[in-house]
Amino acid sequence: MADTIGAAAAAVLLTADPTEKARLSRHHAACWRAGDLAAVYDVPMPDRPARPPRPELLPPSRMPKRGRAGSERSRIALLHALAHIEFNAIDLAWDAAGRFGGAMPRAFTDDWVAVADDEARHFGLLADRLSDLGAAYGDLPAHDGLWEAAMATADDLLARLAVVPQVLEARGLDVTPATESRLRAAGDDLSADILNVIYHDEIVHVSVGNRWFRHLCDELRIEPVQTFQHLVGSRFKGALKRPFNDSARIEAGLTPAFYDSLASA
Repeated sequence: MADTIGAAAAAVLLTADPTEKARLSRHHAACWRAGDLAAVYDVPMPDRPARPPRPELLPPSRMPKRGRAGSERSRIALLHALAHIEFNAIDLAWDAAGRFGGAMPRAFTDDWVAVADDEARHFGLLADRLSDLGAAYGDLPAHDGLWEAAMATADDLLARLAVVPQVLEARGLDVTPATESRLRAAGDDLSADILNVIYHDEIVHVSVGNRWFRHLCDELRIEPVQTFQHLVGSRFKGALKRPFNDSARIEAGLTPAFYDSLASA
């Protein structure tokens, strides 16, 4: 059993089974809150986390279409895609804590362990809902874009905070309300309720990224907006897409000055 936060983070990252990864994430988060893990960052984070044999990982261009909106098949595909995001997000949060926490105030680790706990809870909600619909995580292919972003920012905490919470997670704030509405229109209130829970938690997660990004910029005496734009331009492969959910982003501290000029037409 892990007795340091570094060992706990590495243990989650090196657990392949999705159910066990989520369970271990929640267990270690509870241990950290209880003071049972020493604030020692003594284990290097792996370059890649362990992955189960399924789902098959494909390039984004080869991902199959989800089918007709509102059909059970398309809803299963949607929930599977979201479960894959949350599965990766467990690792992203523990990697942030274990890789960068030793050089930061303890509150940094507190925040990312709390995020990891949330992501594990989200994964469990989605996995259970897939089971209700006769499906399971791993039944459909998925892509590896989230961890590619982690690898591209493994050397630079500012870059990680710019790209992962403030670009990738912030995109979820843009698309989730409309997705929730489509699920309700299809009569799937149970799935819609899960998305609503995730949406409100993700506002907090984006705010964690934004707050620590600003903290580092203050320490380094660099301007946050220009630094964000430079890092996104150099470390993020894709384009920022409109429309933006400005109200949710602003609630998270991510004002339009950060991202609006980076958006594709």
